[in-house]
Amino acid sequence: MTTPLTDAERAAIHARYAAERDKRLRADGNEQYVEVTGDFARHVADPYTEVVEREPLTDEVTFAFVGGGFAGLCTAAALKKAGVGDVRVIEKGGDFGGTWYWNRYPGAQCDTAAMIYLPLLEETGHVPSEKYTHAPEILAHCQGIGRHFDLYDDAVFSTEVTDLSWDDEASRWVIRTDRGDEMRAKYVAIGTGPLHRPKLPGVPGIGTFGGHTFHTTRWDYEYTGGDPAGAPMTKLAGKRVGIIGTGATAVQCVPHLARDAGELYVFQRTPSSIDVRNNHEIDPAWFADLEPGWQKRWRENFTILQTGGFADEDLVKDGWTDISQRIRDRVLANLEDFSPETMLQAYHDSDDEKMEEIRARVDTLIEDRATAQALKPWYRQLCKRPCFHDEYLDAYNRPTAHLIDTDGQGVEAITERGVVVAGSEYELDCIIYASGFEVGTEQTRRSGFDVHGRDGVALFTEHWGEGMRTLHGLHSVGFPNFFVVSPSQAANLISNVPHNLVEAGETIAAIVAHAEDVGAEQVEVTEEAEQAWIDQLLAGMRMFGGAADCTPGYYNNEGRPDEGRVLDRLGYPEGPVAYFAYIADWRTSGAFDGLEFRGAESTVDA
Repeated sequence: MTTPLTDAERAAIHARYAAERDKRLRADGNEQYVEVTGDFARHVADPYTEVVEREPLTDEVTFAFVGGGFAGLCTAAALKKAGVGDVRVIEKGGDFGGTWYWNRYPGAQCDTAAMIYLPLLEETGHVPSEKYTHAPEILAHCQGIGRHFDLYDDAVFSTEVTDLSWDDEASRWVIRTDRGDEMRAKYVAIGTGPLHRPKLPGVPGIGTFGGHTFHTTRWDYEYTGGDPAGAPMTKLAGKRVGIIGTGATAVQCVPHLARDAGELYVFQRTPSSIDVRNNHEIDPAWFADLEPGWQKRWRENFTILQTGGFADEDLVKDGWTDISQRIRDRVLANLEDFSPETMLQAYHDSDDEKMEEIRARVDTLIEDRATAQALKPWYRQLCKRPCFHDEYLDAYNRPTAHLIDTDGQGVEAITERGVVVAGSEYELDCIIYASGFEVGTEQTRRSGFDVHGRDGVALFTEHWGEGMRTLHGLHSVGFPNFFVVSPSQAANLISNVPHNLVEAGETIAAIVAHAEDVGAEQVEVTEEAEQAWIDQLLAGMRMFGGAADCTPGYYNNEGRPDEGRVLDRLGYPEGPVAYFAYIADWRTSGAFDGLEFRGAESTVDA
């Protein structure tokens, strides 16, 4: 622990936070990024699986899920357990995995402990090899889920949905794709995820570079050599490599690039917060002694602690729960003065001290003083996604690794020869874009399709024209037998996203099983229930992401959290723990309040 800060020191820190934020604010917000279409479409092509020609599908299944990542796997598994035999997952990648199908860059691994991050461990019997498993193992686990629940039987890969349309007379969804398919399904859900479509920085001249380029989500091992398991990238020997971006992806792959490239240039707009990871192997014998139901208990324990609650034990013990433990210690030491104001002060004080420790850690690891200063994050820890790594900072001690700090302004230009920062050109053989994913852009731009419900109403551009409108984040009026799987308008838990997906999958399975049991043809939320949920969310105004005083990024809509579609970022007012308890009671009560189950002629009682 650091020495307690004085009021003057805290004031100076906060002034620095504000100054660093202000220099990064841009008038164009999310428009600063380039969409990966046209000449840039190659950045979203699948380099891992060859597309095999097939005849268009015109068959029908009971349930179709768009997206083969954790959202699709969790929901499909829950449906299978509930007795739904024919579940089809439609995925644009060549296999299950979602983000873990695409992210195969060297060093990729989960930032949240595998024991709670990897879903369905008890069901599949998979034993994580380490606390923070690497990407190849996570992809293999996704494939294992597919095999365990027989999801490969009906799965459709290398296929992008182009339209979902409701046939009200038949009570079926019609699913059209880029492969000429016109499938039908009684129920449909989408879980395409907020972090799946790569974006490029809108740097002048981005299309003029004469060397090689690729995005980290489509790592080009043909060019670099090596493999996702971390084998040396021998083809980079003697090459000048530049990487644009210093977020969670770059933090993981920079050590490998620094090891293998002839010269590495890391172009930084905003440094990440780099806390200790302390990864370690998991003892299979210890794992085997865990009692049934352990993963649910671990997930709940983590969520309670990470969101400021109290528990007798911290089962996960990681960087996410560390700051919460500090806050709790402060509150418990001053219970006689407890109030919402003192709780908020405890958070700010704990965060200030935590970030001072993180900045001090940079000084202990980086040899060059100027580089160390540039790598220090000046913002609250949760303003950007926290990173945990034990090799990233050390990589800059290599003589061939160069941090090019842009003082918050970003890259000035890209030329035929390289990258320009503050008037200096850095000649390169290869540029790697670690520029992240589209988050704040239009839903149809990210998903590539819209959903047309009753009377042809479009979900994203019409019903959600002013923002997302749902019950529980799952159901929307006018879209029968349709579900959306995401954290939004529900728990909104970002520290362990799969927890949201597990609960959503269990809820959907319970609804579908009940509908099938009572012979319902349609399940739909009532207008009253949808509006009541929106009113409840607006009254609480608990939003995903950082505040306006945070440094710009996708957490706070590039520095403008109060602009744009506020409804899209709202979560259950009482927080994730309360939401998970609420939705579990709701789905097990048998009442399914807010939903109508309709038969062929009349409404079926829940």
